[in-house]
Amino acid sequence: MSVLAFGGIDSGIYRVVLLLHIVSIVAAFAPAFAHPLLGAQSARMAPAARDQVRGFLAANSKRVYAPALIAAGVFGLLLVVASDESWEFSEGWVSMSFLVWFAMNGVLHAFLLPAERKLATGDTAAESRVQLGGMILSVLFLVMLVLMIWKPGA
Repeated sequence: MSVLAFGGIDSGIYRVVLLLHIVSIVAAFAPAFAHPLLGAQSARMAPAARDQVRGFLAANSKRVYAPALIAAGVFGLLLVVASDESWEFSEGWVSMSFLVWFAMNGVLHAFLLPAERKLATGDTAAESRVQLGGMILSVLFLVMLVLMIWKPGA
């Protein structure tokens, strides 16, 4: 039995934490869908306006999307705790999910955010890094979805 008893996966606390987990994931990955569209639209703008849009995107990544990704992992940890032995940290899909989450945070904080900041200052060479970082995060997101939905090894 878990040291912290929360009532399992049918409890109200579990469902609230699950809701917060899902909301934080939606917030964290909104730019994966919105930024390419906004980037394409900004390409037709004057350079100063384009840099301003890119600056807003970079600022939102730092202030909104990065904290949401961190929150998603924290809520994921709480879901395992609140599940009262339905899910265990020793299960392969849980361990792999946290490994993927750490990789996502590494790509976002060490690769994508710095590239977005450079792009916002007019460094067009950073555009390929932003695109690559976005693609890597999208692939990791798909891997995470597979782990969360099918729970291999559960």
